Amino acid sequence: MAEARRKRKRKQQSEYFFDYSLLFIVLFLLGFGLIMIYSASSYEAYDTYGDAAYYMKKQLIANIIGLVFMIIIANIPYTFWERFATLGYVVSMVLIFLVLTPLGISSHGARRWIGIPHTGFNLQPAEVAKLCMILFLASLVCKMGKSVRTMKGFFIMMAAPLPIAACVYLITDNLSSAIIIMGIAILMVFVASPDYKKFIIMGLSVIAAAALLVFLVVQMGDKIEGFRLARIQAWLNPESQAQDKGFQTLQALYAIGSGGIWGKGLGQSMQKLSFLPEAQNDMIFSIICEELGLFGAVAIILMFIMLLWRMMVIANNAPDLFGAMLVVGVMGHIAIQAILNIAVVTNSIPNTGISLPFISYGGSSALFLLSEIGLVLSVARRIQLKEL
Repeated sequence: MAEARRKRKRKQQSEYFFDYSLLFIVLFLLGFGLIMIYSASSYEAYDTYGDAAYYMKKQLIANIIGLVFMIIIANIPYTFWERFATLGYVVSMVLIFLVLTPLGISSHGARRWIGIPHTGFNLQPAEVAKLCMILFLASLVCKMGKSVRTMKGFFIMMAAPLPIAACVYLITDNLSSAIIIMGIAILMVFVASPDYKKFIIMGLSVIAAAALLVFLVVQMGDKIEGFRLARIQAWLNPESQAQDKGFQTLQALYAIGSGGIWGKGLGQSMQKLSFLPEAQNDMIFSIICEELGLFGAVAIILMFIMLLWRMMVIANNAPDLFGAMLVVGVMGHIAIQAILNIAVVTNSIPNTGISLPFISYGGSSALFLLSEIGLVLSVARRIQLKEL
């Protein structure tokens, strides 16, 4: 009898959880993204390259490679990566500096990519830095233990991503990625520390600083210098710079407004016909709103909410702290990036180049986002069913 109970117990412990819901949502977003990339870019792609599916094909290749990475990482125990946390931090820093070498590639007025020789593939170091930062901070939280809850531990956790975020901003001129890296760190510390007072103070300080900056931009008026400050001015009154900094924002708002509740229909967008710059990249959400209307926009937002909810379930049931913090970091990355993209497109915040996860065109983004999903699935696979 006792032997039978032991065998039954071993059988129960060998049954592990696999989150098919999470996998389905990711695959749905990837498939939907390919459809929208084709719809948003077909006119420009045919006009420039003579192939309407040019951007869609490139994204499909990146997605396939990313899915292969996801499957491989999902089948490797996530604890294996903890030993490479510090190495990843150093490698991401080195890759950022490689942008300054002849390997660096400039596009759209910014030097943010590294060309991989003989492959035709461009790597964006900022995407590597986001993944490596999640690994490093998850490892750091585990090493610090309860001391992460002290003021000293809080400052150490906040200081760790600062060099990477500063390099991303200063070297690659990528403010949005620097904000995301710091946002990931804040969220991970927030989850690891039960004392919320310092986060409330930090949040109020950021809001006060942003309000002061906006006030100064308004007071400066036409004397304003620097394109980032000009973007704030264009955010406050895009019509005043309809042919300059406010052009993209206005075209995106026209697309959103013309879509109505049900949209014009898939493929029927007018703004993608050379009116809206970067329609397949940062502004793809506005094309979704124009073609599929408010219904399509809300449906995509709900899919992201479901994705984050599944990650929260996995984080709550993770076998250990390292696994939980990995999932929290990935969840923070996707949530912050999606929120910032939608906020930019709807002119809720000043315009800054940032893609919509899994949907916008971008090979590096797709590759590393899917690698992060692989980490989440790896954590999920180590959850025993009896714990759920």
